[in-house]
Amino acid sequence: MTDKITFGPDLVRSLLRDQHPDLADLELQDVEGGWDNQQFRLGAELAVRLPRTQRAPGLLRTEQKWLPVLAERLPLPTPTPVRVGQPSSLFEHTWTIVRWVDGDPADRAPVTRVGAAEVLAEFLAALHKQAPADAPVNPTRGIPLAGMRDGTDTWFDLIAGHANADGAREVWEKALAAPDWRGTPRWLHGDLHPANVVVRDGTLAGVIDFGEMCAGDPATDLSAAWILLPDGAAARFFDAYGQADEATVTRARGWAVLRALGLIGIGRNGRLGLPGGKPTWEPAGYAALDRVLEW
Repeated sequence: MTDKITFGPDLVRSLLRDQHPDLADLELQDVEGGWDNQQFRLGAELAVRLPRTQRAPGLLRTEQKWLPVLAERLPLPTPTPVRVGQPSSLFEHTWTIVRWVDGDPADRAPVTRVGAAEVLAEFLAALHKQAPADAPVNPTRGIPLAGMRDGTDTWFDLIAGHANADGAREVWEKALAAPDWRGTPRWLHGDLHPANVVVRDGTLAGVIDFGEMCAGDPATDLSAAWILLPDGAAARFFDAYGQADEATVTRARGWAVLRALGLIGIGRNGRLGLPGGKPTWEPAGYAALDRVLEW
């Protein structure tokens, strides 16, 4: 596959007629957004996800295998796969038909209700159970933070001169010095940022895009206390979650700094009109950084 391509509805309709003809006549709407996968809403209750980057087919296969195993115990809607599209002469990669999760992505409609802290805590407490030995691992999620040290100077260059630059680096250094996770690997979503949750009426209404799901240190996901929730909600979140010791919270703050810098970098690219940029992410990243430092 090329770095990133776009598909049209005619291809999706052809794939449906070829492999899932009982769904082929449902209304089809292109959905704005998406990074590794392009999404089309299919009827009222389903969506089609087609991979469009080099790594996307592998992410879809992770979702196809593992999300149905976990979805039943999760208290928020998820895009659970209901059909799997096979590679064919029409399209050489796997693709998926999933449950539609209704709501607006949080990068367009941020979480505003402090009570979302308990909603997120309930979701992550249900997800963060011991993972089986054959659960996927991820080279950049759920690992000891020392494994993320290389390249961080470049990330911090993004906020050089900003009032929060020194404070952000201090949080990061404290996280590096914190004890590593000593428990058994836990199931993780792995990629909780504003574009991967949906919001209705100011609160969390669903969690999407499980392609990075893996086993490891829950601190990666717990960074969402600052990345997703509004001002003043992080303490409520950790009280409700009830499973994070001081070292885990310290590591989670370090992960939150990294995630915020990632949002800022992608947002900056969008502001400058560069490929792959999303301008709404830059203010979301700075807001998250403020919340981390206010802890």
